[in-house]
Amino acid sequence: MKRMLLIISMVFTAFASGCASREGSAVGGALGGAALGVGGYEYSAHRQMEQVDADYRAGRIDRREYEIRKNQIQKGSLFQR
Repeated sequence: MKRMLLIISMVFTAFASGCASREGSAVGGALGGAALGVGGYEYSAHRQMEQVDADYRAGRIDRREYEIRKNQIQKGSLFQR
């Protein structure tokens, strides 16, 4: 949740700083788009991790498979959990 708040604040900062000039608007838009993209990617990783946890708790995967999948998700994440 803290990561999402950080990303949202980055987007607002980018938009606010981008309103000063035409070039700033382009830069602000690019930064805002990048921040939204990262946020979406991180949200997807969070959902994948929740699914792995649920699979492990339900007994659909064993501890070894859980650790493998968890490591794969973490390696693809920009923010290490």
